[in-house]
Amino acid sequence: VQLQASGGGLVQAGGSLRLSCASSRNILTLKASGWYRQGSGNQRELVATISPGNQIKYSDSAKGRFTISRDVAKNMVNLQMNSLKPEDAGVYYCYAHFGVDYWGQGTLVTVSS
Repeated sequence: VQLQASGGGLVQAGGSLRLSCASSRNILTLKASGWYRQGSGNQRELVATISPGNQIKYSDSAKGRFTISRDVAKNMVNLQMNSLKPEDAGVYYCYAHFGVDYWGQGTLVTVSS
């Protein structure tokens, strides 16, 4: 599975960004897909995931501000991020699970205060 992430950039606090992840595989065949964030530390933390059955999980920080969605026709998983805060900044990685974990190349999100 190859994942191509896009949509990062610089935004002011309170602004919005939309991340997109294109999958080389039919996303409905993936056990899970979604987004993780790597901040100043080395650990990647879950932001949001979605299953083929449309079960969605958000981090506590993302709830109410971020929305994960799928475009099945395009095999894409999107993350709409609203009301961004400086602490949302980091490298966002697209993720998929199909037997093993797959990761996209990461896209940088910078939030200025």
